[in-house]
Amino acid sequence: MAVELKDIEEVAKDLGAKFNEFKSANDKQLEAIDQEKSKLSEKVDGLNEKLSEMEQIKKQLETLQKQQNRPGITDDAKNEYKEGFLKFMRKGDASKIETKAVNLGDDAEGGFAVPEELDRAILELERDVSPMRQVCNAITVSGSNYRKLVNLGGAASGWVGEEAARPETDAPTLAQLTASMGEIYANPAATQQSLDDIFFNAEAWISSEVATEFAEQEGEAFLTGNGTNKPKGILAHTLSASPDATRTFGQIQRITAAGTTAVTGDELITLIHSMKKAYRMGASFMMNSLTVSAIRKLKDSEGNYLWRPGLEAGAPSALLGYSIVENEDVPDLAANANGILFGNFNRAYTIVDRIGTRMLRDPYTNKPFVHFYTTRRTGGMLTDSNAVKVLRQAAS
Repeated sequence: MAVELKDIEEVAKDLGAKFNEFKSANDKQLEAIDQEKSKLSEKVDGLNEKLSEMEQIKKQLETLQKQQNRPGITDDAKNEYKEGFLKFMRKGDASKIETKAVNLGDDAEGGFAVPEELDRAILELERDVSPMRQVCNAITVSGSNYRKLVNLGGAASGWVGEEAARPETDAPTLAQLTASMGEIYANPAATQQSLDDIFFNAEAWISSEVATEFAEQEGEAFLTGNGTNKPKGILAHTLSASPDATRTFGQIQRITAAGTTAVTGDELITLIHSMKKAYRMGASFMMNSLTVSAIRKLKDSEGNYLWRPGLEAGAPSALLGYSIVENEDVPDLAANANGILFGNFNRAYTIVDRIGTRMLRDPYTNKPFVHFYTTRRTGGMLTDSNAVKVLRQAAS
């Protein structure tokens, strides 16, 4: 069933109504006498949970609408290779793709290249599932590694007259960034009986299974990975209390909260304004859903809620005017935890994908299941350490 704009608008309308009901109940909870607090607290928690559910439904409807609008690929050669590849998946017959392996696939490394359309579908599904892929910059490279030069400043400049000499300026300071790469794999399994079923959509099944596994592994690595045979995540870099002007390049500024398990509106404002104005354009918060439920209750000094629901199609919920990216890999609010990030993640972090996903069909290891060992080389790099800030809870 096609997702229409009116479906999203209806959900958004319900979301706004629930938010108003949530505000009313939460206000009453704060003003209630002791014997009424327990009952109202239960209602507030229930409405808070309902807000999360409705936000998720709205996002899912928007995602379905995007998927329905994606154009297909009709190139004859690619379609022929794809048909042969699907036959290989179902029956293990690689005869129709071995003849094309020179250009489109290669079994020299123990598998065949996934067809371009299927590979693109996996990446699109990963983007839908992975919060990091939704907000970070992503590039595709043909080599096994990726390096980038960045300008750290230092080039001199000045004013001169129309006919005055132009003295040579100092050369800029450059740094070379290298992406931390690793091979990510998934090994979904299906019975041969299901593969023989003509109604079994093998393409959709493998796309979903592989994308989900890749997204879960990648998402954690892009945030907390240690850089050993995997990407080095944002939070794996050194965190420093020093501001941009004095902090070492490659270190991320942290703001320390006063509490161990809670944050205040003032601390969130400090987090926002620790970042230069130019970086704040396109910036967003990142936190897990439990933290989102906590910050929904925050108010300013005039009693206004700092959180606002997205009431239009495509409009995310906002905190102090900035969108919120829900990422369950971000730690809970706890002593010494880095529970809230704020940044222009597209500028701060780059995901590096090597062209091509490879697959090996294995019907022998775990009979009667057929395993599809699927691999892709992926990496990540912190490209601008000034473009992301971290709010850390107090140690005690």
